[in-house]
Amino acid sequence: MSRIGKLPIPVPNGTTVTVNGNKIEAKGPKGHLAFTVSELVSAELKDGELSIMPREDYVTEANERIKANDAKGKKKMTFAEALDPKVRTQWGTARANAANVVHGAAEGFSKSLELVGVGYRAQMQGNDLKLSLGYSHDVIFKAPDGIKLEAPKPTEVIVSGADKQAVGQAAAEIRQFRKPEPFKGKGVRYAGEYVRRKEGKKK
Repeated sequence: MSRIGKLPIPVPNGTTVTVNGNKIEAKGPKGHLAFTVSELVSAELKDGELSIMPREDYVTEANERIKANDAKGKKKMTFAEALDPKVRTQWGTARANAANVVHGAAEGFSKSLELVGVGYRAQMQGNDLKLSLGYSHDVIFKAPDGIKLEAPKPTEVIVSGADKQAVGQAAAEIRQFRKPEPFKGKGVRYAGEYVRRKEGKKK
């Protein structure tokens, strides 16, 4: 069994999940998200839990491999070992993506950024983010659809939204404006990010 794939996904209260063939939709307080799983796996909603399993014909094929292996008296084969490798990888991936869709619709995702450097500041300008990062001009970052930007402190930025991928992408784009440099550590970094430092030139 896939250690990740076999785990059911509990559907939180206030969130509605529907399965239509290979398409999974989740509606919740934070938004409406949809995800289409691979044709190699199937999705099922039962008793308030969403399960992702390999397609029935692949399960049968794996069980037959296990029986044939046992008949030859070889070392015991697990279900994961008997399953087609491409199916096994898609199983875990599909389950992780489905869990992100359910969690995103219910609670959403967020990523925090820190601004390190003299004069580095962030402030909101309507829905857009205005950044002072040591350039001759301010950098304006427009919030993508479904993404909320906040600047609770002049040196802190919070990116939040229902879509985990979109939140990560927006945070990465903001960090890209001034990536942390290794000598003084100045720049935009993720909260808690370790920046490897280098020693400067000695006189």
